[in-house]
Amino acid sequence: MTGDSALYAEEYAHLLDDLKARIRGAQIRAALAVNRELVLLYWQIGRSIAGRQEVHGWGAQVIARLSADLRRALPDLKGFSPPQPAVHAHIRRCPS
Repeated sequence: MTGDSALYAEEYAHLLDDLKARIRGAQIRAALAVNRELVLLYWQIGRSIAGRQEVHGWGAQVIARLSADLRRALPDLKGFSPPQPAVHAHIRRCPS
């Protein structure tokens, strides 16, 4: 290998390592942002359900109906099986 091609290979390796590190960092930041937004969404859902249960005296059946309606309206969405909205409502009742 000549001096130029060795330098090229070394610079290329540095560039590749730098790009991989940037991509991994961006992936991690994106995943953390998504998780933060989901936790906030679930807390807000729980607050909405719990508030209406207190005001209107809704029971557990409304949770099952919400779950079914959400899954029907958003079939690709995960996290809204019957226990989940109940968990969201329970979390909302917990002290923050």
